[in-house]
Amino acid sequence: MRAVVSVIGKDRTGIIAAVAGALAERNINIEDISQTIMQKNFVMIMLVDTSASEIGIDALDAELKSAVSDLGVVVHVQHEALFDAMHRV
Repeated sequence: MRAVVSVIGKDRTGIIAAVAGALAERNINIEDISQTIMQKNFVMIMLVDTSASEIGIDALDAELKSAVSDLGVVVHVQHEALFDAMHRV
């Protein structure tokens, strides 16, 4: 199963490392990543493969929020199909 991870917050050192590390610890592969700085805000979207992980989307969302809580960023995890449906034009 694939999921979309979005991360938004004030830019600072260590955001990518914290998110990527938390994903790796849960055996989740990053398939695609896009990140930019918009008016001093860090914005990142990742497409991840969760098929080798034993954790579900809701648990992953909660665990990533906890893993980056000290960085002051907002994290959301959505199933890829839900993300696609919400952003279809």
